[in-house]
Amino acid sequence: MRFKTTRTFLTVLVLAALSFAQTKISGTVQCSKPDQQQKIDIGDQPGHVFAINQGKCKWTKPMEIAGTQTKEDIGTGFDEINGNKSHGHGYVVGTLASGDKMHVRTQGSATMKGEAIESAEGMWSFTGGTGKLKGIKGKGTYKGKGAPDGSATYEVEGEYELPK
Repeated sequence: MRFKTTRTFLTVLVLAALSFAQTKISGTVQCSKPDQQQKIDIGDQPGHVFAINQGKCKWTKPMEIAGTQTKEDIGTGFDEINGNKSHGHGYVVGTLASGDKMHVRTQGSATMKGEAIESAEGMWSFTGGTGKLKGIKGKGTYKGKGAPDGSATYEVEGEYELPK
């Protein structure tokens, strides 16, 4: 019986230590209308297209990562748009106030109103970074609302862990 109690205690201790290793983050990022955008009509039905785009974002409520704040991002994405629904994935290269970079992969869906995003949601995960963010791991979610001018604001939350 004593072995089972010790094993249970150790399991709880390890799980507690792992839960403290993750640092929670959240912030708000404002993205302008994409600077570059290309669409290719698929041709099977009206409004069914593949699109690729790239644009810039600024953090209006920065996330704090490794003792510094997120500053700006460049996001590049690929989407399949069918009518007013969009599904896609992309990559973000973010710059922190320290100059360190974070590399992030995104995937999600959006509802469109004309050429602009009406609402969006999805998941993201770190794929790497530079400086203090080298070896960063983590993931999270985002939710966004678009504006008629093609810009969008995203609420981002998640967690990260740096190598020891």
